Amino acid sequence: MTDTPTESAVLQWFTRLNEWRKTNISERMFVLVLAFWVGLLSAVAAFVLHSIINLIGRLLTSQFDADSSNWLYLVYPAVGIFLTMLFVRYVVKDNISHGITRILYAISSNHSRLRSHNMWSSVIASAVTIGFGGSVGAEAPIVLTGSAIGSNLGKLFKMDSRTLMLLVGCGAAGAIAGIFKAPIAGLVFTIEVLMIDMTMTSLLPILVSCVTATCFTYIFSGDAALFSFHLDEGWTIQRAPACVFLGIFCGLVSLYFVRMMNFCESFFARFSAHSYVKLTIGALLLSLLIYLFPALYGEGYNSINLLLHGHSTADWDNILNNSHFAGQSEMLIPYIALVLLTKVFATSATNGAGGVGGTFAPSLFVGCFSGFLFSRLWNVYEIGVYVPEKNFALMGMAGVMSGVMHAPLTGIFLIAELTGGYSLLLPLMIVSVCSYLTIILFEPHSIYGARLAKEGKLITHHTDHAVLTLMQLDAVIERSYIAIEPDMNLGEIVRKVSRSHDRFIPVLDPAGSLLGEIDLDSIRHIMFRTELYHHFTARQLMQPPPALLSDRMTMAEVMKTFEQTRADWLPVLNDDSHLRGYISRQRLFTQYRKMVADMSEE
Repeated sequence: MTDTPTESAVLQWFTRLNEWRKTNISERMFVLVLAFWVGLLSAVAAFVLHSIINLIGRLLTSQFDADSSNWLYLVYPAVGIFLTMLFVRYVVKDNISHGITRILYAISSNHSRLRSHNMWSSVIASAVTIGFGGSVGAEAPIVLTGSAIGSNLGKLFKMDSRTLMLLVGCGAAGAIAGIFKAPIAGLVFTIEVLMIDMTMTSLLPILVSCVTATCFTYIFSGDAALFSFHLDEGWTIQRAPACVFLGIFCGLVSLYFVRMMNFCESFFARFSAHSYVKLTIGALLLSLLIYLFPALYGEGYNSINLLLHGHSTADWDNILNNSHFAGQSEMLIPYIALVLLTKVFATSATNGAGGVGGTFAPSLFVGCFSGFLFSRLWNVYEIGVYVPEKNFALMGMAGVMSGVMHAPLTGIFLIAELTGGYSLLLPLMIVSVCSYLTIILFEPHSIYGARLAKEGKLITHHTDHAVLTLMQLDAVIERSYIAIEPDMNLGEIVRKVSRSHDRFIPVLDPAGSLLGEIDLDSIRHIMFRTELYHHFTARQLMQPPPALLSDRMTMAEVMKTFEQTRADWLPVLNDDSHLRGYISRQRLFTQYRKMVADMSEE
């Protein structure tokens, strides 16, 4: 298919622009320019997404009676998931769920390349899902959108893999900063969750993206904070024990959230990608839960604001509105507890049935309800000194986020920036750290990184492990080998390998499966005795290799195999035992040392 004249003219113009850029703008300065645009476009995407969600929500629920249950809660979520599934199946035609996990995978296994449709597809899909009541968050789709913007801008200007990784981080940081008007949280999120190492080269572009996204979000939406919080009572040291226990409680709640999420995902994974059975099960479960507990509708930010802004039981009772429990103050604590326990099922059902959304907002939601429940019970049963429920609801948000995401600094700074609650910085630290220390006893990886960690594809801040994760097996396989058949005699072998510089000669059957290999050093004493040429065949001379490598192995496993066998060369086989080529120990370690040196540069 040939380009149209217009497309060719645009391509030529862009090529000339790129050449001018390379000549007149330094690489470091141009990365800062790209970081600015990534931040701006991430802020635009966040604003558009939240505007659409709010618009759909107002249109669907503005006429609901607050004093009774509403049967339309049984309909809206199912409709939203169905529409999302149709959009993904027939328009996107790609899997766009697990946004942050997909970013981590792109960084570790795809040279930080994200598909172009990720710049818009997640925005539309998650807007429909959440607007109609899907119990998920918009943050992960926006983070994926921002990262995809960074990745595709980098690809457009032919940036190398390291710069692409940095631009992906800029997009993620800009998305978080834009959504929450929290530039520090955006920066810290990129360090803790995406594991982007902070050098002087990478720090400035990410800061530029965060500040740009935050400033433009203020321009788009004004000064109002996402959550309304006013500190009535300052923190005192007498409340430190309660903060410690809250942190432990949040860690256990985070463990419950992660484990149940994984269990539910495993259940829905049994069905095919666009199964109507999966859609039916998930939609029915979600609709029923939202009908019983309307606080589960959508992102749940209205419920969070009720708990953070309330001063008395009368204020907090508003969270019972639209449910069967409306007006029954005595049901507040049981309702809060039930919502806390069922939120994970509502979130899993939304994504499992075919909706698109993340676990970022659900972790904030569960954290707020956990902190409120803990403090309410603490005060009702007079366990210790009185603790303000709204303060502990705020600290619970930081605690559960820290536990679920394994990101205590993100939890601390995000909640502090979100609510202006810097006066609670010390208790936020206590709760977040205690929550994190509790969950790592049971779960070594975050909810985002667990899947990749099982495959050995999770980037970490350990340079050696990060390098092994980023190294590509295909890049070190040498395929220019000369193979021989098992019945070939020594004379034929000598004639064939006379053109080869390899030491090891693979012996393959007609199907291409490896039977063994011949070490030319071991047969050198008979190679030039012509009287023996018809006395030996390849089958008699071949030996099993010291070990076999699979093309599904991680580079860490490949390295370990070389260290254990002390071999110079090892064959790589595919799933059918067909030979794909050889890996040289020398080439492997040369590339490893080069990548370590590149990654260590400031």
